Amino acid sequence: MNDTNNLGGTFTLPDTTINLQRIGYGAMQLAGKGVWGPPKDHDAAIAVLRTAVELGINHIDTSDFYGPHITNQIIREALHPYPNDLTIATKVGYRRPPDKSWQIARSPEDLRNAVRDNLRNLGLDSLAVVNLRLGDAKGPKDESLEEPLKALLDLQQEGLIRHLGLSRITASQFKEAVAMAKIVCVQNEYNLAHRKDDSLIDELARAGVAYTPFFPLGGFTPLQSSKLADAANGLAATPMQVALAWLLQRSPNILLIPGTSSVEHLRENVNAAKLALPSETIAELDTIGAKKS
Repeated sequence: MNDTNNLGGTFTLPDTTINLQRIGYGAMQLAGKGVWGPPKDHDAAIAVLRTAVELGINHIDTSDFYGPHITNQIIREALHPYPNDLTIATKVGYRRPPDKSWQIARSPEDLRNAVRDNLRNLGLDSLAVVNLRLGDAKGPKDESLEEPLKALLDLQQEGLIRHLGLSRITASQFKEAVAMAKIVCVQNEYNLAHRKDDSLIDELARAGVAYTPFFPLGGFTPLQSSKLADAANGLAATPMQVALAWLLQRSPNILLIPGTSSVEHLRENVNAAKLALPSETIAELDTIGAKKS
């Protein structure tokens, strides 16, 4: 890993040649309100994606159920033909019907259709990384993933998927999965205030598996903490930059995908990699999620 890189260094996904900058970009906010329909400002969405690549970001996280279809179509419009080093990771396991709800869709047919939708709307022949999203809106559920993972393995054997990841899972589900397949990454909710995955992150780091926190800044309600604000003031940074810097220093296998529909905020997120948090600041920030871990 190269910590001198201005995007927080790099991480190579296990059993691959995919070398990712540790700060990537999460594309969920490119769609309209409620992750539905077109964005309010189409040109701004295109500009964010192109600026991300110009800044050196080579990892975009998306899904065809964002929009639905809209986000992937915008990514294709902005960036296709894609740079050789750009990795687009997507996820499957949900669908968005016309009532705008989020419905679980993990049957073999559902997953095959989702992979085909991603391929078509992104303009790709194969998907670099597909994350199987489990659980529900409340979080992970400790249930078997054998059937949906087997369906994705079949698609991998057909050449439609190159590498597999997991999302919204438990530690026991990770163990079940690695007995069936090579897993290159895990994507779960994690941030300063939500630290239930501390042990899992350490386990994945020992195994060389990437961990990508979603809602790294607290989700649709940003992290609010006087300790975070005080740390930001002391470092002449924004609270969100400090929250991202804390994640980068938490473990070398953490890859970030903060999302934004603003070029200004995108640049702020990238600049978080320049922050070096003193040990006393990290110790103080660690107390934010101590009672919630």
